[in-house]
Amino acid sequence: MLQTLSDIATIIQHAHLFDPKKWNGGRMSVPSPEGLYEAVQRLFALLNERQVDYVLVGGIAVLHYVRGRNTQDIDLIMALPDVARIPEIHIEERDVFFLRGTFESLRIDILLTENPVFKRVREEFTTRVLLGSVEIPIATVEGLLLLKLYALPSLYRQGDFQRVAVYESDIAALMYTYNPDMEMLLNVLEPYVGEGDLQALREIVHEIASRTRRFRDT
Repeated sequence: MLQTLSDIATIIQHAHLFDPKKWNGGRMSVPSPEGLYEAVQRLFALLNERQVDYVLVGGIAVLHYVRGRNTQDIDLIMALPDVARIPEIHIEERDVFFLRGTFESLRIDILLTENPVFKRVREEFTTRVLLGSVEIPIATVEGLLLLKLYALPSLYRQGDFQRVAVYESDIAALMYTYNPDMEMLLNVLEPYVGEGDLQALREIVHEIASRTRRFRDT
């Protein structure tokens, strides 16, 4: 569970250290722990000072609830007008519902509320946690599960099975630890996914639930 903003910097630092792509001629090319910590502090200070309506999601948020993988990204749900209020985030890639950019040494992925699922997570599936002296809005377990499930059909169609494996692992860890109401979450998603995708998600959830029950019973 996250305790302070320095925990976010530590997660990102570890992700860089264990990324083989960061090795260059026997030397590691990664941001310093001090630089990452200072960048994290400045980012969240700006978000709060400018009263940006954001929600922390993605791997960092998952690691607030369960132990697991590292991640090099900070993922946020934001509206486009709020993104404009933080010009210090330099946008490098744009999609209809996604932005990718950098803030100093940090990589930032932004999920835009123009997508109705992202907007609903921000409005209905968010809580606030105190990291040291800084209060951070973060997706609930149910909000994170909605985002992971919503992304899975697209990842399968893209053949991105590395991310499929990561997302399904996150879903399994959250389901096993918190035993959320998955039927309710699938009902929330129903208006936003096709019938075939919804059926596939039901099968995935059923398979993961069966697996987690086996572990509980051992």
